[in-house]
Amino acid sequence: MREAEEKGALAPAVQKAIRILDLLAASPGRPKPLSDIARELGIAKSSTSNLCASLEEGGLIRRTAGGFLLGRRSVELGSAYLAGFDQIREFYRICEESEVLRRQLVQIAMLDGVRSLYLAVYEGRERFPLSASVGDRYPASATAVGTALLAELTPERIEALFREPSHLVSLTNRSTSDLASLQAKLEITRRNGYAVDDGEVHPSVFALATLVPSTRADEPSFAIGVSLVHPSDTPGERERVLLALQQASAELSRPVLVHPRDEDDLTSEDRTTTEEFQ
Repeated sequence: MREAEEKGALAPAVQKAIRILDLLAASPGRPKPLSDIARELGIAKSSTSNLCASLEEGGLIRRTAGGFLLGRRSVELGSAYLAGFDQIREFYRICEESEVLRRQLVQIAMLDGVRSLYLAVYEGRERFPLSASVGDRYPASATAVGTALLAELTPERIEALFREPSHLVSLTNRSTSDLASLQAKLEITRRNGYAVDDGEVHPSVFALATLVPSTRADEPSFAIGVSLVHPSDTPGERERVLLALQQASAELSRPVLVHPRDEDDLTSEDRTTTEEFQ
């Protein structure tokens, strides 16, 4: 009984610590003073101070003259999380080996509620306005990668996700701003097999994305996308980029991803499993 009570008492502290980390993650690079953290989360300043001290001791946050920032340990944990996915480990190699993608700005993302969470970025060309960085979250309804991921869901699930009008965020006057328009765009995406962002995130940026469907029940799906800048992009360039994305998605979708240089490290059982999927 006492053990259960202690567990119940610990849970709120853990939840508050997670809220602090989320708050700091929402404003990367901008220190958050202790008083602001306490006020924004509705936590007593003394409790906030104790929680921050514990998080700081664990390396999850760090103290600066202006307040608190995420710490090095959060990066280590994030890297360890991404290392668990074959698709993320192979993403950079595939971009580097593609004659088309190696000259592009390529991003891979997963769905996080109603937002696209960017997991890796390959910079084969200079960044564009509002280009996402690793860890950024953008409205899924506006981005090409988000549209590709949402198109995997049923219309009923989409309706449940975007029941709140505030979940449809408009970044430009071309952003998808209502549920009916979103459902229509997703139906086109399902039919075409790829997603488009035509000025929805930035007026001068056109983006294409394809789905990397999950190959295991315990893993999420991903989407891989390329951003192009108007008016330098042409129909021919878009076609080449789309073909390269489709090829990359097909390679990333293989149940077992093995780079040739790693083949000598495989056991005979692993090699048999790999050959079955080739």
